[in-house]
Amino acid sequence: MKSLTPLLVVLFAALAASGAAAQEDQPPIGFFVDATGRARVQVASSPAYYYVLLARDTLPAGPERAVGMALGREGTTTLTEGLAAHPQGHYRVLRYPLATPGDQDRDGIDDLTELAGLGRLGPFNPSAEINPVDGTVVIPDRATFEALSYKGQEVLIDTHLKDLEFVKFYILDTDTDNPKVYFMNSVTHRAHGSFARAIGLPGGGRGGGAPGQMRGEIVYHPHVLSPSGSLGVYRFEFEPNDSYAFADVRMVYELMARSIPLLQNNWFYYPMPRAALPRYQREKDLFDASRVKVILDEDILGETRYIPLNLAEGYGMLTVMDPNARPNPRDIVIYESLPNEMPRVGGIITTVPQTPLSHVNLRAIQDGLPNAYIAGALEDAAITGLIGKHVYYRVSADGYLLREATLAEVEAHHAARRPTEPQVPVRDLSVAAIAPLDSIGFADWRRFGVKAANVATMRRFGFPEGTVPDGFAVPFGFYDAFMTHNGFYDAVRALLADPEFLGDYDVQEARLKALRKQIEDGEMPTAMLDALAAMQATFPAAQPIRVRSSTNNEDLPGFSGAGLYDSYTHHPDEGHIAKSIKQVYASTWTFRAFDERQYYRVDHFQTAMGVLVHANYEGEAANGVGVTTDPIYLTKGTYYLNTQVGENLVTNPDALSVPEEILLGVAAGSGYTVVRPSNQVADGQQVLSAKHLESMRQYLGVIRAEFAALYGEAANPDFAMEVEYKVTAEDVLEFKQARPWISDGGTDPGTGPTTEPTKAPTTGPTPKPTMTRTPVATPTTGGKTRYRLWLPKLQDG
Repeated sequence: MKSLTPLLVVLFAALAASGAAAQEDQPPIGFFVDATGRARVQVASSPAYYYVLLARDTLPAGPERAVGMALGREGTTTLTEGLAAHPQGHYRVLRYPLATPGDQDRDGIDDLTELAGLGRLGPFNPSAEINPVDGTVVIPDRATFEALSYKGQEVLIDTHLKDLEFVKFYILDTDTDNPKVYFMNSVTHRAHGSFARAIGLPGGGRGGGAPGQMRGEIVYHPHVLSPSGSLGVYRFEFEPNDSYAFADVRMVYELMARSIPLLQNNWFYYPMPRAALPRYQREKDLFDASRVKVILDEDILGETRYIPLNLAEGYGMLTVMDPNARPNPRDIVIYESLPNEMPRVGGIITTVPQTPLSHVNLRAIQDGLPNAYIAGALEDAAITGLIGKHVYYRVSADGYLLREATLAEVEAHHAARRPTEPQVPVRDLSVAAIAPLDSIGFADWRRFGVKAANVATMRRFGFPEGTVPDGFAVPFGFYDAFMTHNGFYDAVRALLADPEFLGDYDVQEARLKALRKQIEDGEMPTAMLDALAAMQATFPAAQPIRVRSSTNNEDLPGFSGAGLYDSYTHHPDEGHIAKSIKQVYASTWTFRAFDERQYYRVDHFQTAMGVLVHANYEGEAANGVGVTTDPIYLTKGTYYLNTQVGENLVTNPDALSVPEEILLGVAAGSGYTVVRPSNQVADGQQVLSAKHLESMRQYLGVIRAEFAALYGEAANPDFAMEVEYKVTAEDVLEFKQARPWISDGGTDPGTGPTTEPTKAPTTGPTPKPTMTRTPVATPTTGGKTRYRLWLPKLQDG
């Protein structure tokens, strides 16, 4: 048999590529838009044919592309695409005999072969087949996306993708009318360059590498609502420095959708903040007039239905709480707004978003409690049906579990968490004089409390004046003398001997409230009044004075005590400062503080209240909380900063307040990343200026290093400090507080109790409490422990 002439070869290939000899129009017999917003085009059909859905973006003569394909059935066949429906006139259906298939992507492989090998091959994607270990050319279903995607904490390059499922993509020949798409196996290839080398592609991307190439990633958000109201959306984004015009974005939007059949009108473009977002804002009218859906940070946050704040499990009674009401320690609470204080509970659900460093979440981390934001929790019958019942509640990275539990399960859970032996706090009552901060040091925590001692210690770090407040520390000895003088210890003994008080939370709350009133009205010994008056006289007459709790039962390694005790501002018209000092003393006996000590078997009579006193400056420009590690996204070599405008506290935020999140590089010159901007400033603005960020980098390095040495943790890479700071009205960055952060590491849940004593030095000024690790269902994500909970024995070791 003679071979075909070159001319015949060309003609045959052209006919096969176009399918022109075999195709014919198949008029639709039905058209509707389904619940997801997609077009459904129905045609009369036969198993002897297959059918191709074509769409035009614009009429009458816009480019027409194949967007859907299906094998024929006896009777009718319905075709669709993954994007929002065009009007009916934009669609056309072609019929092809199975015996003479077409080739929609003009790659020399017929449609039916590619349809049968969907994934390895794609009828709308001319990319060549590649090894599955490297990737695919089609993502036909959710299982394929999961197989290709990477999800974890160790995201070193694209840190904004931590804990999100993502699949990277590579597009070639974008400067032709038949571009190619590759979906990378992002477990095998975390970087585009690795993928390009593996399959023999030229490296780089458009604007920085080979021409006609674009690259980025597809990200899945399981808890964001799609346009149809169902959960789960996919977004794609380009490289951080890429800024493509609307026409290019639309081309990629349509191109990739044709090779991702799993889409159900839940496909979005995410303009990366650095370069793409400004261009999108300039071209927003073009996007709005198209079917290209755009998702921004505020959309992701605003439509997020679930945010796991602390991964743990708990048992208790599911209870809807008023933010001003007092929950029981064994309540699993549902809050519709964040409470100003958080007593011990069994678990936390909020229907408003929380900040990672809010007092609510710090308390959850410290106590090992499950804590999550669940939008619409009180409209979900599966949740509301459990209100008033004992439940098991677990928060994990991918979702939460809430089920009915037995009383026996609840009792066993809480019994296992409590220490078996009494905990005795360290207190030294030998000091009987108020001390200027510059006269005390780190070791004086046992006489003045950790808060006062740590602030005093920071004043010796060589920071510019005003960076750390100056003031005084009122010793534990004053508190003890005041309590003894008024017989209040005897009043507490009477309460603890009363079975009704011990057995009824409502009685406890009422009688503790009465005790606090007695303390606030108590008589201050004359010598103490004189000493406090002399201290007060050192401040200008018109100066408000801040008096802050500083106990031996807070700010300890692994036990922050955040929110347990109260601080007050003493105003010039309130007279003697003893009034506010007694208010701080009274806060030792709030229900939340008493219950916390009771739960951990802490000796109430050995708990001591010191007071940190310094000038109070109102009208601050910003306030925030920072950690000398990144406990939220787990990036390496960064500090985590949460900052908000003015006096809208990060620790107790307003319900609709979104603070600024910044990852600040530890190394000089390493820059910073704004993970999320504050919603209280104009677009493109920051709460913390570049000047303050540079100072913050320097100060946090010193704070971490100095305190690591003082706490005997210099060799521990996981040791970190948490700081509270503000920017004053005079634009001065000031540190209000420093305490050890709950460490990373620890054990997996269920490994049983272990004890790791931290020995106090035999000499030197750095004694500290011994720590006991307790089995508290340590939360983990991605196979790595996220937080480790330490509970203090509160006695010298």
